[in-house]
Amino acid sequence: MRFTPRKADPLVDGLEPVLRGLGMSLVEISVSRHRSSVQVRVVIYKNGVIGVDDCSRAHHALLPRLELAFPGQELSVEVSSPGIDRIIKDASELVHYHGRGIKCYRMDISDWSAGMLHASDETGLVLKTGDGSMMRLAYEVIAKAKLDMNKGAPPGGAGNERQEV
Repeated sequence: MRFTPRKADPLVDGLEPVLRGLGMSLVEISVSRHRSSVQVRVVIYKNGVIGVDDCSRAHHALLPRLELAFPGQELSVEVSSPGIDRIIKDASELVHYHGRGIKCYRMDISDWSAGMLHASDETGLVLKTGDGSMMRLAYEVIAKAKLDMNKGAPPGGAGNERQEV
């Protein structure tokens, strides 16, 4: 696993304040262009459960900014929660999941380590294990990580909620 610092992106910079105003944060955005149409997928996060109503509110709030960003193009926007079993694509995403259950497949022991995500930074993360001890893992030893619904509060509802237009 690696930590990639976020680069300046005018689209992200325009969407994040809108989501913050709704009590949410932007986990991931992907843009696909197909001829004259653009498909935008947005993954949002908030403390507690993310439901269809949250995705719908985010969708309606983000749509005007996205229409300005892609003028004159047919626009398809999908907003979803991280889901119960999200594979964490980059360690920079971990900031959203402090206090949530995380499972890490470790290359140094060829096995999974799980616990509550206590902290994360540019070099590694700290898990609070089932016995209450703290375990620090450097990103170099983590092959992959994912949310773990068996530990902690639900990271986004009971499933992968979506709102599409």
